[in-house]
Amino acid sequence: MYFFPRSLSFLDICYTTSSVPLILDSFLTPRKTVSYSACFGQMFLSFTMGATECVLLGMMAFDRYMAICNPLLVVMSKVAYVPMAAGSWAAGITNSVVQTSQAVKLPFCGDNVINHFTCEILAVLKLACADISINVTSLRITIIIFLGIPVLFIFFSYLFIIATILRIPSAEGRKKAFSTCSAHLTVVIIFYGTIVFMYAKPKSKDPLGTDKQDLSGKLICLFYGVVTPILNPIIYSLRNKDVKASVKNFVCQKHLSNVALYI
Repeated sequence: MYFFPRSLSFLDICYTTSSVPLILDSFLTPRKTVSYSACFGQMFLSFTMGATECVLLGMMAFDRYMAICNPLLVVMSKVAYVPMAAGSWAAGITNSVVQTSQAVKLPFCGDNVINHFTCEILAVLKLACADISINVTSLRITIIIFLGIPVLFIFFSYLFIIATILRIPSAEGRKKAFSTCSAHLTVVIIFYGTIVFMYAKPKSKDPLGTDKQDLSGKLICLFYGVVTPILNPIIYSLRNKDVKASVKNFVCQKHLSNVALYI
């Protein structure tokens, strides 16, 4: 039961590591510059982690579906969930290779000032001195595959889950089943909600509106790239009785040791 939350935690650590050092360096150094290779390296890693998390959350929805709708079938074994997690990583890496390789081929000229906290792909593409229609089309296809398909997969999984829960006769059983899914559903809403707002929002033709969109894009990117990975383990921990019991025991032990030292 802890395999997918562990996988998500490891992914979130990699996600924040791919962007936070660059953000901190830009704040701490007076000359806010980044090399060409470091910029595209950071873009590759961030894109990989973001796409992988999209697929992994869909896999976790299927795991919840099997746990609630087919609890007596022993199918979610190591033979099943390890390839599911590995497939999520493979899909994310493949997508990132395609997007980053297309961006690297573009010519860049001028000051090359990135209007963003990190080397976010949309901000970098705006600096290209060539036609980026192929990149934009490829990015839209990626959005459909890595946002649309997992969201539909999660939606239909939870339709079956809700239908199964409503058939449970006891209120305690229904409450326990809903509790099993609440943490994952909360993470899905936060993560997909911010990404959809980031990449699917309409573009403003007003220059002032564009400036506001750029600012909101930075904040949203910072939210789903830094804040969301921090929230994920907290959300899962608050919904897990074992974790809450361990924290309670740890706090009680520290309190008792402090009292003993004081005495």
